[in-house]
Amino acid sequence: MYRFLLTPRWIALHIVVLLVIPAFVFLGQWQFGRFEERSASSDQISANLEAPPVPVTALSRPGGGVNERDKYRTVTATGTFDAAHQLLVRRRVQNSVVGFYVVTPLVTGNGEAVLVNRGWVRAGATADALPEVPAPSAGQVTVTGRIRPSETEESSGIRDRAGLPPGQVLLINAETVGRGLPYRLLGGYVDLVEQSPRAAAAPDPVPAPEVGEGGGLNLAYGVQWWLFIGVAVGGWLLLIRREAADLKAEAAKQTGQDRPVGQDGQDGQSERPDAETETESTTA
Repeated sequence: MYRFLLTPRWIALHIVVLLVIPAFVFLGQWQFGRFEERSASSDQISANLEAPPVPVTALSRPGGGVNERDKYRTVTATGTFDAAHQLLVRRRVQNSVVGFYVVTPLVTGNGEAVLVNRGWVRAGATADALPEVPAPSAGQVTVTGRIRPSETEESSGIRDRAGLPPGQVLLINAETVGRGLPYRLLGGYVDLVEQSPRAAAAPDPVPAPEVGEGGGLNLAYGVQWWLFIGVAVGGWLLLIRREAADLKAEAAKQTGQDRPVGQDGQDGQSERPDAETETESTTA
């Protein structure tokens, strides 16, 4: 009855099912892994945002970097803005509008400084027009903000390139920016949240990071991929049962056609009352 399972068509189906099952297992495990990563990341970001402020030098040093686990920690720094070395960071979107980030070094003394992202400004009327940028505060200020690791092509998804207008960059990278400065830069940069004394005019502040849902969608996708395993196996078994039932019905039909049928429509029998009457008359 089940010899059909060894036909080329069914062997191909078996191979497809055997390949699909481990593929779905892998995809489910990958989604569960992403769920764990994003949940851990969301928890870490929430904890960092709620942590009390610390001096920026507690989390960064000249020539070093910012640890990923310290991302978005609130830090403070006191110094004076170096407007002469201010930079515009291209292709930054805020509220669905393309513009620039305004990054200004804050010189903290002892030959050190930290890059401060003072906020976002709308792009100019044309691609070549410079945006209107509020000047940084003069004199000593104390800034409070969220520390971030330096941007790279890998971490940001932005491809860096040369040949930009003077004073413009694509990535906020302390190592790259620091090569042309007369002081040492701390690793990473700071998204400004507030400063004291307050500035008379300032770019639009950078929004706080979205903590997100902790990878809830990844969890749902992982469960979905594993449910697909049951669907694949169930569909495979259903096709086998249907094929077997069709073959059984066909065999039964063929057997019925092969049985002898009499003239009166009954198998192998012929009622001939005239013949019986003739025999009885001869005997008499």
